[in-house]
Formats: sequence, structure tokens, C-alpha cells
Amino acid sequence: MKSWKRNALVAAILVLVCGGIWWNWRYETDKAADLVSTLDENKLRDDAALVLAPTEGAREAAAQEPAEADDAEQVFAKMRLSRQQSRDSAVRLLQETVSYAGEDEDVSAGTLQMDAIVKTALAEASVESLVISKGYADCVAYMTEDGIDLAVAAEGLSPAEVALLSDIVLSQTDYELNQLRIIEVP
Repeated sequence: MKSWKRNALVAAILVLVCGGIWWNWRYETDKAADLVSTLDENKLRDDAALVLAPTEGAREAAAQEPAEADDAEQVFAKMRLSRQQSRDSAVRLLQETVSYAGEDEDVSAGTLQMDAIVKTALAEASVESLVISKGYADCVAYMTEDGIDLAVAAEGLSPAEVALLSDIVLSQTDYELNQLRIIEVP
């Protein structure tokens, strides 16, 4: 009976993952089809359409675009949302696994994985808080098994600033310096 439940859970997870991949593929194909349909076919064939200098219309459109600060805020918000969604789905799957698990080993393994996710989230929040407290407008830390990525709202970081950011990350996590990537987001 227990193996039937476990197999059903594995099959359900497999169906969910395959469904997600299929929806993602469909969304990307629809988006590409929309892009092709919105482009003028004559411009695609005309070599003169490739203009490197901005035209007057492009300058006006650029002047009407939102400020760069808004763009940076949106970038950081999207990064946080993506990180949170992936973490939430992982926690949901682990909770389902733990609730359907019959053996103590399965329950403890799921609990350990959830604890690791919580510790990772706390470490990321700690790193982000400390970086922002040092005067940076915004940042997002993303920890994986391979390393940590730190996206900072800055442009042209000096070696002293990189050393400060590295020190913050290394003091709050168990990562080595070679596992750290600092990404500047202007």
C-alpha cells in the first residue's frame, strides 16, 4: 500500500513538472509567433532597416520611457519574485512528500530539506540587509549548491567595494570566495 502511494506521488509530481515544461514551451512559442506577426515583413527583407544610429522617433520614444531607477527596481522585484516562486513550489512539493511519506526516513529527509530552504532564505535575507545597510540602493542574493550570486544596484564597483561585498557574503554564509559572483545592475 505504501509503495502505491509513493508511486502515485512520484507520478503526480512528474505530471506537474511535464505540464509546467509544456506550458513554458507553449508560452515561448506563442510569444515568438506574436513577435514575427508584429514585425513588418518588408522591413525584415530590407537591409536598410538595420539602422545603428537612433532615428528621431526612437529618440522621442526613449525620452518617454520610465526612468532607469524604475527599471532597476523592476529588475530586483522580478528577481525576488522568481526566487520566491521557485522556493514556494519546492516547499510545497516537500510538504506533500512529507505528508504522504509513511516511513520515518522519508519524513526526516523532507524535513531536513525544508530546514535547508529556510536557512538559505534567512542567509539570503541577512546578506541583502547588510548590503543595503552599507548604502547600496538594492540587492538580491541567490544561493545555490554551486555558489552565491549577488546582484547589486551599482555601476562600476571599485575593488574596495567588491572586497566589502565579498566580506559581507563570506561572513554570513559558508561559501568560499571562488563561489561568489557579484553582478552590477545599473
